[in-house]
Amino acid sequence: MAQDLEAIKAAEPVAIQVNRPAQVKSASDTARKFAAALGFTTVECDEIALAVNELATNLIKHAGEGDIQLNSIESSGGVGIQIISEDNGPGIHDAERAVADGYSTAGSLGAGLGAINRFMDGLEFSPRHHAGLRVVCQRWVRPSPTGSFPRLLEFGAATRAYRLMPENGDTFVIRQWEGHALAGVIDGLGHGQFAQRAAHTAREYVERHFDQPLENIFRGVARDCRATRGVVMTLVRFELARQKVIVASVGNVEVRLLGNPTAFNPRLRGGIVGLSSSTDPVPTEHPWTPASLLILHSDGVQSRWASDQFKELSRETPGVIARRLLDDYGRIEDDATVLVARNAKL
Repeated sequence: MAQDLEAIKAAEPVAIQVNRPAQVKSASDTARKFAAALGFTTVECDEIALAVNELATNLIKHAGEGDIQLNSIESSGGVGIQIISEDNGPGIHDAERAVADGYSTAGSLGAGLGAINRFMDGLEFSPRHHAGLRVVCQRWVRPSPTGSFPRLLEFGAATRAYRLMPENGDTFVIRQWEGHALAGVIDGLGHGQFAQRAAHTAREYVERHFDQPLENIFRGVARDCRATRGVVMTLVRFELARQKVIVASVGNVEVRLLGNPTAFNPRLRGGIVGLSSSTDPVPTEHPWTPASLLILHSDGVQSRWASDQFKELSRETPGVIARRLLDDYGRIEDDATVLVARNAKL
């Protein structure tokens, strides 16, 4: 934490006025230096600089001028950068729609706000009192890997495409870091290349922002998937020190938690992430015990299998369990994916 405080002191707040094209590069370069002072890597500094470049470009295009503020922020998890863009222009009628790649109100490519959504951990829009738009975004410094850490969880997954087509509209995410993990199953709407594009768009966002709150991840995926068919998705965060899992779901991805002493009643929300008007999940917290077994699967796997018929198979490794469920209950008329997690045998 002492290093975090030093980083904050090294990065004093900066206000940048943008009223001509030459100042766009200046704002971008300033942001790069500011991010470096906070401890971001070279690649991360470049991404933050690109986000500021897009914000400054939008100020010139849509409002003629505006201001960008760079601030350091702090939380129990570390330090980060907050970028605020403000103008007095006509504003954007539907800022959320403008995040979708390909949307533009000024005859441009329209990928700017979409890039900001991908590069930053948080992105919020709000109209100003009289006119104009205020954009606030944040990104947090992620700790650098400091060697190996114990893999306390074991995962297994099995997936196949609709009628064994070359494109699979399902995908999955598995990330482990010290004391934590994130796992999820993502199902693109429909089949074929467009379903695959939606699923991969969602997965790429999740993998970039894996350590952020689940509600924020869903919101970012919804923005990124607006230019696609949309997805349904269930994500599970493992908080191993607390012996808890947090479940968030939108759509019909099945989630079961077996081997727990208490009833498992997650709050599953209907809708399609990226298409429905509101797809914020309702995360629920559940115990994670040495006997716990988590199973996620897309609707390409029939849900009629019963856990009381599962005792022998539950002793197998997660990879074997996933493959068996896919083989026994997967439908060839749909993309199908199974993901299984349990405590590792150390």
